[in-house]
Amino acid sequence: MDREAFEQYIFRTYGVKADYPWESPTDAVFRHADNRKWFALLMTIPASRLGLREDRPLDVVNLKCAPALLGGLLQEEGFFPAYHMNKDHWLSVALDRADTDTLYYVLEESYRMTAQRRKQP
Repeated sequence: MDREAFEQYIFRTYGVKADYPWESPTDAVFRHADNRKWFALLMTIPASRLGLREDRPLDVVNLKCAPALLGGLLQEEGFFPAYHMNKDHWLSVALDRADTDTLYYVLEESYRMTAQRRKQP
């Protein structure tokens, strides 16, 4: 999957457009409208930052993930410990290497985990 297709999927699924809070045009944040919490951080970084033995630019997305799921996901192709975020609660996914269905599943989990909590009656 490429970056543009991923951004379009987020817009079609969640109605959210990218927010660019920094001067970098490649670092896009996707937030909930109601609580402004991030559910995805899309970046272009050198592949070596994820421990790969190459230095080409790589489009990755950081997603929040339940700690219980991290171990299994990190065994999957294209899933890595989170770049530049808490590695116990976030992971990085290389868009061009990860299975699309698994990526969409983790994206949905990230969206759900960062959503505003409803108060119990």
